[in-house]
This record gives sequence, structure tokens and C-alpha cells, in this order.
Amino acid sequence: MQDRLRFAAFGGGLVVLLGAALGIGALVGDPSDRGVEHSGVVRDGSDRSTGLSDSESGYTLADLSAPASPNRAGPLRFRITGPDGAPVTRFAIRHDKPLHLIVARSDGTEYRHAHPAMAADGAWSVDWNWAAPGTYRVFADFAPEMGDDLVLSHTVTVAGDAAARPLPPAAETAAVDGYQVRLQRDSGDLRFTVTRDGRPVTDLEPYLGAYAHLVGLHAPSLAYLHAHPQGEVGRTSPGPEVAFHVEPPVPGPYRLYFEFAHGGSVHTAEFTLEFAPLSTAPSTSGAGHHSGGEHR
Repeated sequence: MQDRLRFAAFGGGLVVLLGAALGIGALVGDPSDRGVEHSGVVRDGSDRSTGLSDSESGYTLADLSAPASPNRAGPLRFRITGPDGAPVTRFAIRHDKPLHLIVARSDGTEYRHAHPAMAADGAWSVDWNWAAPGTYRVFADFAPEMGDDLVLSHTVTVAGDAAARPLPPAAETAAVDGYQVRLQRDSGDLRFTVTRDGRPVTDLEPYLGAYAHLVGLHAPSLAYLHAHPQGEVGRTSPGPEVAFHVEPPVPGPYRLYFEFAHGGSVHTAEFTLEFAPLSTAPSTSGAGHHSGGEHR
């Protein structure tokens, strides 16, 4: 998938203030747009998709259903319909899968990345269990066969009292499952360094055709970005560093989810990062194009 991200400096103090403000009411009704149209296209007139529409280019995320309350297992189901209104059953392989399902609550918590199975009639399904109540956005990231990459989404409300969590402040390090991940800016790149017990991890495992993946969600709109690293599996060193070029669909605070595989499991380190408007981004932030290939 083409990466639509460009980054600016850390905005620690600003992010703290924004996070506190955004946490209030983030789970009541639809998330605020803050520079995003419901069509899923940025208001500045560009064609950079935010992933916030359930329809684009004639394709629609349809018939979405899921368990209505937390801690009640059941299927999450949906279809992708095409310009003719019929379910799409032929998809291109992107990053080792025909479709990626990204789900997060409206405050950026409860993030999940899953890969549902498709039946012969075009119905996608995956076993599901909500961990907490709230309003969630469900993203389908895919490419129809012979078509362009698309991201479609829809909201799901899970019953119960939902306490919104403020956006965590910006930090350069995150801990997950006994690993430490450090985020640094370097001449236009976002560089993630993975260590464990103080030692560099130099044997990251391939995950979906790459050594890591990066998903970002804008706060509070949940505008979507999905980036893949520079280099290729088998040619690039498998750690401890993984680098990305990025360009956001809209400026503002984002929650970043850095996914990597090691020890036979997938781990997700989370960061908060502020992205400046493109017109005011520092000249050292690069062109926003990554060289990691499409991993098709």
C-alpha cells in the first residue's frame, strides 16, 4: 500500500493538552472530523484518503455485524461490494493477505489487527470478542483484483458505560511484552529500534512480508495511515532498526502502532506523535515516500 504519511517534530506538550481535551466525549457519538469530510477525503482539496468512508471508487463496506456487547464471543462479519452492487470475491494479495482488518476504539485504545476468512459468497468473518464497551471504527484495508488499494471503514457501537482515555503523552520509548522500542527521527525517517533486556534484537521475524508494520490513527477522527518499512526481507538487516518514510492524511496528534514479530509472536508498541501541517513541516522531514516496496 502506498504510504500517505509525512511527519514533523514531536509535540509533547501540545499532545498532552490535546489528549486531555480529546479524551472528554471521545466515546459519545461519532468522532469529531477535525479537517476530515465524511466522504473520507481531506478538506484541503487533495485526493489523500483518510479511510473514514464506507464507500470509495464504487466499492462499499457492507453488511457489517458484530457482537453487541463486550465479553460475548461471536463473529464479526461484512462484505465488500463492487460498482455493480455485487459482493467482491477476487482480491489482490497485499502484504501476504487479501484483506487486513484494523479495529480501534474512538479514543485510540483497544487496537487490533486481524485477518478474516472469506467465504465463497464474498462474506468475510472472524471470531470476535470485544474487551470493552464504546464506539469502534472497523477498517477494511484491501485491493480488489485489478483495482487500486482502498481503505473503507464503518463504526460499531458496543453497549455499556465507556470511560474515555486521554491520548497518552508523546514519548520516545515504549515497552511491550518484555521488549523496549525506541522511536527517533532521522533526516525524514521514523526509526524504531527494538531491544530486549538491554540487548539489540537482530533477528526480527518476517511478518506479512516485512520486518515490521506501522499503523497510525489520527486523534480524534481516526483518519487512517498504514506504512511499510524501507528495505526487503532477506536483503535488509532484520533489526534492531526498522525505518519508515511517512506522510499523514491530516495533521495533528496520532497514535502509532508499531507491529513486529519475534519469538513466534506479534508484538505492538504504541506511541503518540504530533504531525505538523504539510505546508509547515520542517524541510528535513523528507518527501514522504518510502522505499520499502509494496510487499505484494
